[in-house]
Amino acid sequence: MDDPRRYVVIGGGLAGLAAAVWLAEAGKRVTLLERRGRLGGRTHALQAAPVRDIPDNGQHVIASGYEHLFRYLSSVGTRDQVAFPHRGVLRWPGGRATVMRTKGLGAIRTFLGAHPDAGPTDRIRAGIATARLGWECLNQPADLADLSTAQWFERVGMPATAREALWDWLALGIAAEPVEQESAKVFADVLATGIRLGVRHRRVVTIGYPTTDLDTLFVTGARRVFAKYGVDVRYRAVVRRIGIRDGAVTGVLLADGSEVPADAVVCAVPNSAVAGLLDELPEHDEIYSAADKLGYTPIVSTNLYLDRPLRTEGEFEALIGGAGVIDEVFDRQRMHGRDTTYGWLYCLTTSGAYEQIHKPHDEVVTEQLALLRRYYPAARNAEVRHAQVVPMPRATFSQVVGTDGLRPEQRTSVPSLVLAGDWTRTDWSATMESAAQSAARAVDLLLALPAAAPVA
Repeated sequence: MDDPRRYVVIGGGLAGLAAAVWLAEAGKRVTLLERRGRLGGRTHALQAAPVRDIPDNGQHVIASGYEHLFRYLSSVGTRDQVAFPHRGVLRWPGGRATVMRTKGLGAIRTFLGAHPDAGPTDRIRAGIATARLGWECLNQPADLADLSTAQWFERVGMPATAREALWDWLALGIAAEPVEQESAKVFADVLATGIRLGVRHRRVVTIGYPTTDLDTLFVTGARRVFAKYGVDVRYRAVVRRIGIRDGAVTGVLLADGSEVPADAVVCAVPNSAVAGLLDELPEHDEIYSAADKLGYTPIVSTNLYLDRPLRTEGEFEALIGGAGVIDEVFDRQRMHGRDTTYGWLYCLTTSGAYEQIHKPHDEVVTEQLALLRRYYPAARNAEVRHAQVVPMPRATFSQVVGTDGLRPEQRTSVPSLVLAGDWTRTDWSATMESAAQSAARAVDLLLALPAAAPVA
């Protein structure tokens, strides 16, 4: 190794994993510190011993425009474990369903009104409003940061049927917040990124899904990379502070009083965990304040093992109600080809779950089963063989009105200390791509440092 510097990555979530993998690939000496006993952060698999299965802590979807995430998956050897169905399914109470397509003429129908009750007038209005949305994404009005997504939809004249069938669902998926409080600028920035990527690659950005569990997708291959390049992974390593002297990193102080020597550090922790780590950084107050103001958005995931199939039409389906999108259902049989000896697994994800997050698990299971019975005729007599509720009160940073401009850059005033994580400034909202992109930028900053003096 020509570079004598010691690189330390704090945090074993997706941003930390990507940073450690790419630094190792660049030939750097890397230590990864993770406070828990496992890697993966907010994207990991669980054990469901009673049904001999490995579900996830929450179902994730992947956009075809996630360039940095695909770079990471290529590095760890799992790029082929993501599938893109080129369609989505919307379902209404009683079982009525419609298919949204993202290729060919079907894509035009999706944007002009996928709602089965949308008439010609609604479709024309939806087309005009969609064109206005696209224009304002790329040429953003000065007041967009002061509007909620719902207010923006109203201003461009998006009809209720188009909102119910597409736009409210899309906005909720992007920012995990109800459209009445989600920042319109966050949504607009992501749409603009998607439009630019679509133009560059000459194809519409579509939504896909992992065909394996999250540990296999993100962690197993990373461990192989770490073993190949000699990355030192330390579990149960609780970091207290990053040491800085004379404008350079000196080491990482742990809670047990020991210090890990470091010449360069990637701080890849969530905004909920950054307080205290950067106390010796001159601008730490500003970063802590931003982390605190960004806040948190809760998500609740429920894994239901049923005694019979729901007869879904797609790998994942959005459930539409009178108040808009209220949930998503993922059919793990279709997604993973899993065995059903011990039951059919359906994963339900509730974003912006401010009410559900405080409920007892048995109450959540009862509610979710009742929800399935409203939308799937095959579920009316279904019984639950096993259930897991995964409440994540701090699933992502909040992206409500007033949060625009808060996300800090990866670069700090100390060149050998960089930040990473989905909450730092990227082209995306709180997504896996944001985490991967932040890691790529952080690593690039460190690799651009002047060459270190050789050790005597």
